[in-house]
Amino acid sequence: MRELKIPNLLWGITLLGLPLSALAQIPEEPIDSLTEKLIIIEGDSIFKSSIELDEVYIFGKLQFDSYKDKLRYYILRRKTLKVYPYAKLASERLVSLNERLSKIKSKRKRKRYTKVVQRYIEEEFSAELKKLTRTEGQILVKLIYRQTGVTAFDLVKELRSGWRAFWYQTTAKMFKISIKEEYHPESIHEDYLIEDILQRAFASGQLQRQASVLEYDFAALTNKWKQVKKTGE
Repeated sequence: MRELKIPNLLWGITLLGLPLSALAQIPEEPIDSLTEKLIIIEGDSIFKSSIELDEVYIFGKLQFDSYKDKLRYYILRRKTLKVYPYAKLASERLVSLNERLSKIKSKRKRKRYTKVVQRYIEEEFSAELKKLTRTEGQILVKLIYRQTGVTAFDLVKELRSGWRAFWYQTTAKMFKISIKEEYHPESIHEDYLIEDILQRAFASGQLQRQASVLEYDFAALTNKWKQVKKTGE
């Protein structure tokens, strides 16, 4: 059965600010060839015994108990890869909006700026968001929480009005979407699968990594869910 398309409600979630001007790139400084311990950082020479690197995960081969589980994972993967860029955008817009609003003292001007942002995002993204299916819309809501630490409902409520957020929530329920949904890979298995999909996509370069504002250890989560699978609890 083909999934229902969601109504024009999720564009409101991403009404989070115009993009900031690109920051000037700092030219890369070469490492001093005279000593391995002399590291050049932004023009200053400092001595370090090591260089900090990003965490690297070693992924095991995907294994499934049944064809149904395998199919479920790959369907979830396709949908997650599709909607993640929108959640990433929401986070970037939220940071941008907050930075700009912090510099606007007049309440009237702040309100005017928010309306300008709303129109801009509406024109740029609403058409794409309306193409999402029900399950894609629900994954997007979860990923917005992953990237911002705030539910889509609260974002809409803060940026527009409590009544509009309530209306979005009521409309979403008709399509079995909750914009109050959070993201808990430590306790919800589907959320963990989404996290596994993201981490693999980050590692392969398929998606651009953006750190989650939530605190969890992916390696520890993997061990936990492996243990749950073994014990059947």
